[in-house]
Amino acid sequence: MIVDTLKVFVTVAEQSNFSRAAEILHLSQPGVSLHIRNLENEFGVKLMHRSSKQVKLTEAGHILFKRAKQILAHYEAAKEDISLLRNEVTGSLKIGASFTIGEYILPRLLAEFVHQYPQVDIQVTIANTEEIAQAVHSNELDVGLVEGSVEYPGIQVTPPFMEDEMVLVVPSEHPLHSLGTVEPDMLQDQVWVVRESGSGTRAFSDQFIQDTGLRVQRSFVFNSSQGVKEAVVAGLGVAMLSRWVIRKELESGELHSIQVKDKRFTRHFYVLQETKSSFGTMALTMFLQKLQQLDP
Repeated sequence: MIVDTLKVFVTVAEQSNFSRAAEILHLSQPGVSLHIRNLENEFGVKLMHRSSKQVKLTEAGHILFKRAKQILAHYEAAKEDISLLRNEVTGSLKIGASFTIGEYILPRLLAEFVHQYPQVDIQVTIANTEEIAQAVHSNELDVGLVEGSVEYPGIQVTPPFMEDEMVLVVPSEHPLHSLGTVEPDMLQDQVWVVRESGSGTRAFSDQFIQDTGLRVQRSFVFNSSQGVKEAVVAGLGVAMLSRWVIRKELESGELHSIQVKDKRFTRHFYVLQETKSSFGTMALTMFLQKLQQLDP
């Protein structure tokens, strides 16, 4: 079936590697190569430049890649429409989420969703907010769930589906621990543990430091909230993290929250979709409905 061959072609193009594509598709590498060779014979042109390290699309390959993504998307939509005749929700769903959502909120939501719609195949990508926005824009993801509002060309941002409380945390031996509530100026010259640039959590921390005019003695950068949390527990510095990330550590006493006088820190979680996308599968529609029903 031509759809299967196009799926192989798109996967190889996205992975830039025959072996990785074969693993994802549960095919042998010779089987993947045969699909690509058949496509090249059918169109009478070379679609890919192959090397031992990487696969690159030719000009004809780029044209086919763009059209193949559209064909596959229309095919999935047609499957969904036909499934509706049997009152079934089927198909595939590629979800992207920033770290806080992907690691602490999405698993619970997906467990409920899959129980209700067991025939939907789901693939999850967890990365920082900027990377998720890029993947949505390039149609690598059907939907993205991110922390904080995003301004990205070609991206549609829906109203927030959840409010998130951000908490200033310190390790148990930190001098600020015993104070409980502090004036902003008491946070001068602290060592901060932060996320990498492009992260929604990092953007929130940077904005807080800028708004309060804080001097930072030194900062350590980690590319996951888990890394930031563990670093603070180990006594490396202070951090601003989502309450979702640190709930267990606050309960156990490994971390302590510090209240900044007269301030409460919140942000929102948003849904990202590609603006130009003219169709969405029933699986995506049901997932978005489930998202809006999520309890905080």
